[in-house]
Parts: sequence; C-alpha cells; structure tokens
Amino acid sequence: MAFTFKPYTPAAKYKTAAAYFSMEFAVDQALKTYSGGLGFLAGSHMRSGFELKQNLVGISILWTFGYYDQDRDAEQSMRAEFRHKHYSFLEDTGIIFPITIHGADVQVKALYLAPEVFGTVPMFFLTTDIPENDYLSRTISHHLYDPDSAARVAQSILLGVGGGKLLDELGRKTDVYHLNEGHGLPLAFYLYEKHGRDLAEVQKRLVFTTHTPELAGNEERPMKLLTDMTFFGSVPEEEVRRVARIGHGDTLNYTLTALRFARKANAVSKVHGTVANEMWGHYEGICPIIPITNSQNGSYWRDPQLAAALKAKDDAALLARKQELKKDLFKIVADQTGNVFDPNVITIVWARRFAAYKRADLILRHFERFVELASSAKHPIQMIWAGKPYPKDFGAVALFNEIIKRTAGLKNCAVLTGYELGLSAALKKGSDIWLNTPRFPREASGTSGMTAAMNASVNLSIADGWIPEFCRDGENGFLIPIVDVTLPDNVKDDSEATALLDVLENSVLPLYYDQPKNFLKVVKTAMKDVEPEFESGRMAREYYELLYKA
Repeated sequence: MAFTFKPYTPAAKYKTAAAYFSMEFAVDQALKTYSGGLGFLAGSHMRSGFELKQNLVGISILWTFGYYDQDRDAEQSMRAEFRHKHYSFLEDTGIIFPITIHGADVQVKALYLAPEVFGTVPMFFLTTDIPENDYLSRTISHHLYDPDSAARVAQSILLGVGGGKLLDELGRKTDVYHLNEGHGLPLAFYLYEKHGRDLAEVQKRLVFTTHTPELAGNEERPMKLLTDMTFFGSVPEEEVRRVARIGHGDTLNYTLTALRFARKANAVSKVHGTVANEMWGHYEGICPIIPITNSQNGSYWRDPQLAAALKAKDDAALLARKQELKKDLFKIVADQTGNVFDPNVITIVWARRFAAYKRADLILRHFERFVELASSAKHPIQMIWAGKPYPKDFGAVALFNEIIKRTAGLKNCAVLTGYELGLSAALKKGSDIWLNTPRFPREASGTSGMTAAMNASVNLSIADGWIPEFCRDGENGFLIPIVDVTLPDNVKDDSEATALLDVLENSVLPLYYDQPKNFLKVVKTAMKDVEPEFESGRMAREYYELLYKA
C-alpha cells in the first residue's frame, strides 16, 4: 500500500508549513540518533511542536550504528562499541529516490516516525543502507559524524538534498526550510536550482540556526572536495563562488554560506547573539542574526511528583521525592562503579558532551583541596561525572579516562558511562547541584541546566550561554566568577578552579547543610523561574513568530 502523509490538523496560528533539518534528534532513549546537546535541543523542539500542533516536520538521518555505545574495557577505561540498531516503530514509507553524490546516483529510503509514537511532530529519517546501493554508498548513513571528510560531505548531501527531495516526493508544500546548524547546507543549493537559480527565492524560504561560538567549530571544507562530491548539485563552481561570495578562496564555510542564503538566522542565547554578530556581522551579504534561546521540553523532562509537590507548596513531599530520586540514581552508581552513595550527602553532577572547552576536570584542578573539601566530616560531597566524548576526539577520551583514574580511590566519586537520554534524566533528578564549567564565551547555550532546574537540582555555573538570562546568584542558582577572557587558558583555569571551590566551600555547602530551609528556597525558586521561559514551548512559538513568518 502506498504511503500517504496525513499528520494531525495544525493549529490555525501555526499553519505556515515548516520543515526542520537536523543531523541528530534525541526524542526517546529507544531511538539512538543523537550525540549531545544539539540532538537534545532538536528532540525537545519536535515534542513542543507536537504539543502546540505546529505545521512542522522533522528531517534527519537514520544512523545504522547510532552514535556509539559507551562501555568500559578491563581497566575500566572508556570503550566505544558500534552495534547495529533496529527500530520496529519506524514505518517504511516505501519511498526510494535517487540523489547525486560524487557524480553518481545514490538511492535514499525514507522511514517515518508517526506523532503518536513518542509525541513529536511527524518525522522522517533517511537511509542509504539499503540493498539498492553499493557498499560504499550504504556506509554514508552508518555513523553519525563520520570522521572521514568525504563521508561527512556525503552525509550533508543526504540530509540537505535528500530531505529537500523527500518533501517534493511527498508532495508537501513547504513554506519555510529550517537548517539546524550548517550540516544540511546542500539544501540551499537544492532550493537554488529548484527556484531558477534565484538567490532571493531561496532567501524567502530558508532560515538557519547557528550554535557554535568559535570559528573552528563551524564546518569548513575545501572547494575542490565539495565540487568533486557534487555538494552544489549542477550549479557550476564559478556561480557558487559568485553567489556564495567566496571569490577565489580555497574553502567554503558552511555557517557563513548559510547566513548568505537564509532570510533570517538565530543564535541560541542572548550572549551567543552578541558573539555571533561579532563573528559574522562584518561579512557582506549575511542575513540578520537574532537570539532565540534554546530550551527543553518540560513534559518529557520534569518529574511529575516533584512538579506536583512544588505546585501544592508541599515541602515535605518535595524533599521526600528528591530523596527517592537520589536513591534511584545511586543504584546506577553502585551498579556501574561499586560505590555506595548516601542520599543525605550533597551530590554534584557534571554531565554533558565531553569537549576540552567544557572543562570536566576543573573541579579537580586543585586536587588536594578538592579531596579535603569532599571528605569533610561536617560538609561532605559526592561527585558524579558522565558524558560521551566524540570517539575520535582522543584528547576528550583521554580526559574522560583520566578522571576515572584520578578518582578511582575516592569512594564518594563516580564516573558513569552510557550518557544518553535515560541516564541524563536520572542524573538531573538525582543530583542536588548541576555543575557547568565552560570557558567563557564558548558555550553558545547549554540546556542541561534547564532540565536539572526543573527537577530540583540547582545550577552552579560559569555565567555563559543561557545562564546570564536565568541565574540570580544565591537566589535560584550559584555563579562561579570568571576572569579576564584575554588571559591564557591555564591562568583562567587556575583562577576559575579556585573560584569554583571557594563558592562551594563558602556558599553552597554551608547553605545545604546548615540552612536547609534556605537551600530549599533556592531549589524552589529555580523550579519556578525555569518555566515557562526555558521550556521549549516558548522556543517553538518564537521560531514561528520571529523566524518563520516572512
């Protein structure tokens, strides 16, 4: 039977037909098509779009091996395992069509995630891993963020051109195409060809979200590689150079090109809005960049019993539920590490994607002081780390393993593997303090602290990303003072590591142990303040109001 696309009837104020292209989506623990914060954000967007009944579809790639499964080797160090994933809940649409990669036809199959499965807008996942393709073509959709440059370019073509063509195959009239990051940039050239090579016609339809506040994180590829791979479709190289304004340059920057092809773009926090305009504003031909702060879906993330206790102003119920959630988390800690944690001891969690600028080990930088503080008889600490490094980021993998080694003898410290949606939720619900230590201003948004705050975990953070819009020091969270950004990294790290331990020793621990009612007041203020401003219904509405409407 032929696939017919008939989603729900959209709400009148969201009738503009939009399509959201993202390399990764974290919509449910069962669907492993994400690596980190970009996917968590995209997943929350799809859930809130469904709750608001927006006329939106999600487009992504079905990764045969997911990102990776994070296990341990015999020495307890991290090991990346790649296992074939199967999903019975994805519907085979029967739609197969060709796209051109490296001058040859590659067949693309579309699978459908219906709204009722996980409570998302309708979503389509593209794969090349089908018998109609040769082996090399099949591998394009094997690994999220494949380390091989040609494979990465092919993945971008699959997302951008494959997604654009799928919408045409479905016969869906799409008013707005939304690129989440530059990965799907070939969509811009697909639309350019479709609309008679008229840039203004593309700009009427394309919007863009930029996430990365450092030049190195914005994808850039040699023009020769892109041309050889048919990245630009049938648009001649000279025309690409003219319309993308790259002249005789050797490389093409995905973000800059997207900013030139889009009508409007958004940064992902107010701080990032300033940074992004400083980064790109001096280039000619770019679209306006406005801030729309990232946020997370409350109905997916918040614990219903904690929320009910807050609403009922029942402090006893809130505290009792928090103890239960801590015990649930500590079962995972004991199972993975053999360490038995105490629910009466303050528990600090650092959990997010492992990358050097996020400084997972900042709290350990002055190690003797940390150990002395953590093992205090009066104000003890329990500390948990979790997160997935990119498997080929050997520095980040080494840091993960170094934290395991350094804390191996400390029974009040644990490093957990398998940081996916399920573990992320358990950590947010079971922690008292959510620690965030990026080098300012390199965290564009950061969203994990939002879902921690929803679950009675207080942010202790550098004032970067979304934090300056939310945190009032000592009222609904705790700020770590930052030093002059022009100082060398090692000087900044030393100073901010000291500041972090000072805030813990002088503010957080005395409040938690000696003034529990005042600590609870901070917890409840954070729970109230985080919604609705940082719940993704607000973000999904703003996308329509500020980005999608012409």
